[in-house]
Amino acid sequence: MRLTKFTDLALRVVLRLAQSHSAQLITAREVSVAVGAPYSHVAKAVSRLQHLEIVDARRGRNGGLALTSFGRNTSVGWIVRELEGVGDVVGCTDDPPCPLLRGCRLRDALRTAQEEFFASLDRVTVRELAEGSPLGLARRPATT
Repeated sequence: MRLTKFTDLALRVVLRLAQSHSAQLITAREVSVAVGAPYSHVAKAVSRLQHLEIVDARRGRNGGLALTSFGRNTSVGWIVRELEGVGDVVGCTDDPPCPLLRGCRLRDALRTAQEEFFASLDRVTVRELAEGSPLGLARRPATT
């Protein structure tokens, strides 16, 4: 399964925020530099993550970004489902629809594979990634 660039970036934002201490706020610009993406793209990802209540964004002089408790404890699978949506892996019903659609079993096989992909991500929380279990993520030192 291939994730969209937007989902990839949003996950990188979440993981970067997960590396910091829960009370520490990080600016979107700092996240942008850390994940190697343009600020405008990070801002869009943060907006969506905020809408999903994964990220808390505070404006102003002492503002910044932090993961919510929900964001830290949620599964990566849930986040990916919310960002990607659940639909056909291939465009069987696009306009025009695939002429083989009626008797084809590939669509069901791909749907099953997609759900197994999501299910494997359901077994991993953001907290586990940040703490090094089971997949591991190097913790960066706190920025000042």
